[in-house]
Amino acid sequence: MTGSLTGHGKGSIYLTLIAAVWLAMIPLPAAIDSFRPDWAALAILYWTIASPHHIGVLTAWIVGLILDMLLGSTIGIHALGMTVITFIAASNYQVIRNFSVWQQALVMGSLIFISQLLVFWIEHLFASPKMNPRFLWAAISSTLLWPSIYLLLRHIRRRFNIR
Repeated sequence: MTGSLTGHGKGSIYLTLIAAVWLAMIPLPAAIDSFRPDWAALAILYWTIASPHHIGVLTAWIVGLILDMLLGSTIGIHALGMTVITFIAASNYQVIRNFSVWQQALVMGSLIFISQLLVFWIEHLFASPKMNPRFLWAAISSTLLWPSIYLLLRHIRRRFNIR
């Protein structure tokens, strides 16, 4: 079935998204928690540029809502951040696909930085969070991990013939 998304393929995509949300929930020591990559955003962004006709803004919004509930943040904050960056990636997926992996890493890191900054800004409207450079470190670690995430998810995409 060329060009289709089989049941195994769709399930594989959802399993990678579940794994990404799970990685976002794993407790880490305080010393390294600031460097936690945005696993869910990395997975959503990969599938958005790799399979834009199957995964997009709606999926990003749902994953963001799940993160909001699991992280105990104001409902809709992560959903909005994920939706905005997914929309940007989906609108430019053909251009992003043609970049080298390291150029893509810079784009993904920039998008994650935008998402993190948007989340911080919205939290600032509802509360008074302290300025935390965590969103900067999360964007940097996500940028550095993109090549590995890209290769892993591309392997899964090819293994299950996801187009």
